[in-house]
Formats: sequence, structure tokens, C-alpha cells
Amino acid sequence: MVRPLRLAALAVAAVMLAAPPAVAAPDVVRLRSDADAFIRRAMDRIGVVPGLAIAVVDGDETVMTAGYGVADLATGAPVDADTRFYIASSTKSFTALAIAAMDARGEIDLVSPLSTWSGAPGLPADLGRVSLSDLLSHRSGLDNSPISYRAAFSGDHTPEVMQRLLAATVTLDDTPYGTFRYSNAGYNLATTLLEARDGRDWRLLVRDEVLNPLGMADTTGWLSEARAEGAVITAGHLGYPADGPVRSPLQKVDATMQSAGGLVSTPGDMARWLEVQINDGVLDGRRVFPEGLVASTHQPLAANETTFGPYTRESYGLGWQIGRYGDDVLIHHFGNFSGSRAHVSFMPARRIGVVVMVNEDVLAGGLADLVANYVYDWRAARPDLEAFYDAAVGELVDRRDRGRAAIARQQAERAARPSMLARPVAAYVGTYESPLLGTVRIAERDGAMVVSMGVMEAVAESFTQPESVRVELAPMQGQSIQFGGDGDAPDRLVMMGETFLRR
Repeated sequence: MVRPLRLAALAVAAVMLAAPPAVAAPDVVRLRSDADAFIRRAMDRIGVVPGLAIAVVDGDETVMTAGYGVADLATGAPVDADTRFYIASSTKSFTALAIAAMDARGEIDLVSPLSTWSGAPGLPADLGRVSLSDLLSHRSGLDNSPISYRAAFSGDHTPEVMQRLLAATVTLDDTPYGTFRYSNAGYNLATTLLEARDGRDWRLLVRDEVLNPLGMADTTGWLSEARAEGAVITAGHLGYPADGPVRSPLQKVDATMQSAGGLVSTPGDMARWLEVQINDGVLDGRRVFPEGLVASTHQPLAANETTFGPYTRESYGLGWQIGRYGDDVLIHHFGNFSGSRAHVSFMPARRIGVVVMVNEDVLAGGLADLVANYVYDWRAARPDLEAFYDAAVGELVDRRDRGRAAIARQQAERAARPSMLARPVAAYVGTYESPLLGTVRIAERDGAMVVSMGVMEAVAESFTQPESVRVELAPMQGQSIQFGGDGDAPDRLVMMGETFLRR
């Protein structure tokens, strides 16, 4: 097992990852001008991305922060360098660094079995060999769908509920211990265990260990706090309607901001994050983190031999994918959720990093990657840059059109289905509960069945089986609900493989 480096050995990691001296700085004015022109052309042609923000760091210098379009179609608020975007799973690298900082001070041990430092309260006894490092590098062989679903989707939880649900952790036969399997569960389990031990919410952990030392005052996991300060926060949008994008019906709230995907940030703050990654803990010429600590999170811990678009992925560290873009090592983490998309990456050898955040991710979230790649290829002086990227935008437009047509076709097919319910909608109205997944509420509104679960709500559609409906509590993620029981009204429903009993 590869062990994350202790403070005494962190300097070794810094040497191993040290980049050669940066080449002469590029023409910053021309980069800004060319990138600005490309972004405007791309957004105009694609047409379904309401807003975009970018940050570019070269060495220890922020060379570009900018915003485009609108943060929220409902308000028309413009995007600028101070607008806060939801970064989704890009949060993982913040959470991992916060925990690594505790390890460096000896307050926890990343590689010791959980049972040795906390007793792993609530975890099944046979899972005690798993370490925090295993959880954070997606190689634990564990899953806990109830905790992950409540944390990210329904928001139906308290610290006590989450700690009770630790007992629902299971081992995965298809990806056993030591095998990489990406999910939110490892991060949710790690921070639930740490909160049970120390009483510190994961947001306080990240704020105290990472955000405050870096001066990232505009980055937070509390949306209510940001709004109270008057911040402009983007809304997620769905681009599939023929007449243009619409606001996603599922927006993040405090209760669904979680350790595997729960921060909003600005281009300016994300530039600080890139600079400290590129410079191993040094920011604005000042050492913020001990030498080697940040670099240790970039060390490979779990093999991950996959591709994602133009990127190869070779391994995963502590909150970072480690791979390549072309011939260059690219350390990166992306994120998406219900109409939001983030691209966070840097090239350690070339000492350049890019963050791109957009507020649409059904048809054109790939624009975030395209803009980042444009910057990297501009910096590498790609000879056919403009022609290549104009063609790439055209391909994204084609994918947009195909995706829009496919979604419209699927919606029409579902709308043509006959109802499979044997009773009137009123007979199904009520509250159904599962000890694992929480509460489902069925209501009737204007003759339609409305299903809600925590902060999620959707109108049910007909499904294909008797006594069943289909619902999209999370946009573009359809789920079936099967009602059961004899008599005038059902006494249970089954959703996501769990049985909910009528109260």
C-alpha cells in the first residue's frame, strides 16, 4: 500500500515533483485577448451556457480572471471575477488537503486502520482495516449509498442520522479493497467519522485547515452565509429545451453541500488554489503549508487507467486525478451536478493551471474543458490553434443538437405512455419512510402526482410496469417507483432498491 507522506518525508515529495524552471512568461496581454475572443465566440455559437468564469495561473502569477454571460437566468445578474460558481466534485481536493494537514501535525494517521484511531464508531467491525487514505483515494472497496444520497441529493440528514447510517456501509464484490472505484462515499464516510470523533463539521474542517490560511474568503460550503453577504451565486441550468436553457429545478442548498462536492468559489479564489498547488504550498511569496504537504496530495495512490475526453487518467492521489493531456502531466479534478460544471487542472512541469466554471452541464458542460485546453495549447504555441478550436466548437454544437433531439424524443415517448396506476392519484397520497434513505412524500397537484424527497421535488410520469411511475428527482436521472399492497391504497413503495413503508 502506498502511504501518503508524513511531514518528516514531505520534502522528498517536493523534490520528486519539482518542476524545471519556467520558460519566459507568455505575452499575457495577447493570451487574455485571444482567450477572451475564443470564449465569446464559443459561448455565442453553443448558445446554451448562460455563464462562464475562468482563472489562469502561470507560475506564481495570476494572468487572467474573467467572467462572461449571466449567473442566473431568473435574475440576469452578470458573471464577473467575483461571481461564485458551484465546483461540485472539485471540492474533493480541498477536503483531502485539510485531512492531510491534520495528518502532518500528527492529529490523525492517514494510513492506520480506522479502528485504531476512532474505533470507527458505527462501522461494521470487519471493515476496520480501511484507512482514511483508502477512503480519500477511492480504493477502500466500500460503499454507503444512504449517506451519499442524503448528503448530496435529498439533504434529509443530521449528524446523528449520518452516524447511525455508518452501519449501512457495505463491501463491494466487483471492486474489492485496493481497487479504484470513484464515488462520493469515501469522502462522506471519512468526514462523518471525523465529525463523530471531533465534533467538527466538514465545512469547518476545510475552512480552518485550507480556506483561511489561503485567504480564500469568497469560497464556502454555506450558501446561506454567502447570500447573506450579498454574493452573486450562479444557478445550475439545463440547456435541452429548444427555445433555450432553463434554470435547473434542483439547486444546491446548505443541506446538500457535502465533503465530496460542496464548495462555491470565485475565479480569484480558485487562482489562489492553483498557485498553491503549482508552488507546493507557497502563495504570494509566502509559505502557507509545510514544504511537501501539498505535493504529497499529488502522489499516486490508486491505479486508474481510463480516459476522459482528451485526457488520460493513470492514477488518483488525495483528491486529484493524475494523468496527461497530450504529452504533459495534468493533475486535475472536474465536477458536475444538476447543471453546473467545473474544470480545475494544472501542469506541474509547465507551471501553468486553469480553472473554468460554467452553469450548464446537460448539453455543453464540455465547454469548460475546451476552454481550458485552448489555454494550454495557446501556451504551447499550437500552430493550428484557432482552426482546431473553431472545429472543436462545431463538434460541440453538433453534440448539443444530437443531445437535444434525443432528449426531446425520449420525453415524447414517455408522454405517450398510458397510466399504469390502478387507483386514483389521491389513493397514493401520503408519507412513506425508509430507515436508510429517509422520507418520500406523495401529493396531488392539479390532478398530477407530485413526489418529493427532502429538497427534491418532481411531477411523476407514467412508467411501464403495473402500479409504477417514473420520476426525475434529480434532472436527467430517472427513477421508477413501484407501489405495493392490496386494498384501496398502497402501503409501501420501492425506489432505488429500498422499501419505504407508508406511515
